[in-house]
Amino acid sequence: MSLIVQKYGGTSVGTVERIGAVADKISTFREQGHDIVVVVSAMSGETNRLIGLAHEIQEDPEPREMDVLVSTGEQVTIALLCMALKKRGWDARSYTGGQVKILTDSSHTKARIQEIDDNNMRSDLKAGRVVVVAGFQGVDENGSITTLGRGGSDTTGVALAAALKADECQIYTDVDGVYTTDPRVVDSARRLEKITFEEMLEMASLGSKVLQIRAVEFAGKYGVPLRVLHSFQDGPGTLITLDEDFDDMEQPVVSGIAFNRDEAKVTVQGVPDTPGVASRILAPIGEANIEVDVIVQNVSADNTTDLTFTVHRNDMAKAEAVLLKVAEEVGAGGVSTDDKIAKISIVGVGMRSHAGVASTMFNSLANDGINIQMITTSEIKISVIIDERYLELAVRGLHTAFDLDADPRAE
Repeated sequence: MSLIVQKYGGTSVGTVERIGAVADKISTFREQGHDIVVVVSAMSGETNRLIGLAHEIQEDPEPREMDVLVSTGEQVTIALLCMALKKRGWDARSYTGGQVKILTDSSHTKARIQEIDDNNMRSDLKAGRVVVVAGFQGVDENGSITTLGRGGSDTTGVALAAALKADECQIYTDVDGVYTTDPRVVDSARRLEKITFEEMLEMASLGSKVLQIRAVEFAGKYGVPLRVLHSFQDGPGTLITLDEDFDDMEQPVVSGIAFNRDEAKVTVQGVPDTPGVASRILAPIGEANIEVDVIVQNVSADNTTDLTFTVHRNDMAKAEAVLLKVAEEVGAGGVSTDDKIAKISIVGVGMRSHAGVASTMFNSLANDGINIQMITTSEIKISVIIDERYLELAVRGLHTAFDLDADPRAE
């Protein structure tokens, strides 16, 4: 018998019929003797509906009141799921984040979990109940409702699993696991049986939308085994676990390819090559709350430099406006932008112990006639910026180059 925490997203509980299907799935686990804690999101579309109502009344609602409003979506779902479980003969009890209690800081709409009181949940589990908890929410030390930001239900699930020392945290979603890359781009993409926390964190931060970054960080920090499963299909899913759970024979050099179309490139040209000039350029960008990703600096013979970095595409115009003023202050030659780029990354902990990974990547891109504009690396990833037109061609070529294509005989 195991203690399992299951999280179901908005599409999984989007209708009364789907809530019933979730109750059936939970029933199967209870029949097998497992103790179950369930975390649910609001029904699909409900959070957006509530946000829309708020903006009909006030253009810029107070964050505290927004948290009070949007947290009601999950409250509906936990009650309906408990009703569905009781109809099937299982005792169940619902909890809001405040009732658990999930204690957070007071950063409304983007709160961080500080502590979880697991006493009520453990008492209910001991009494044979299914515990159903509202995801995405908590309460601060003043008793005010807080929310964890978009995707916060994943984080709730992992945090509860860590507090309860659960055997596994299962994230049910609309895909049947983590793939070597997006199957919509590469037909031969394979579902991975397992992947390390470190790799999943890189994949999530580099464009893979399967799991929220905060949830993966939390799971890695507390060693909570995560499994990604399909809400409406049976299957083993993908286990996200510790590096030590792999042996050398099964660990691939590259586990997956992530990509992001939301990149834009900004270049400050002809910058005087003097100490502190990079800080003078990038500090105003940070103050404008613009996140910088890849940075490249090229120094020329005339003691000037071009400083190029990438930002989210939505921030490009804002970044350009900031830098036009900065360029004048530092005596730079000008500012140019490009929003027709994309970032592709190869990820794998096996890269630590294998040489020639970069050359394989660069050869694959060269063979497809794709120019590399920028490069950045870490221990387990290599990212390149290329022209967006060649994104899918590049991903397919790299997928084959690193032997990630599915074996048709295995189908």
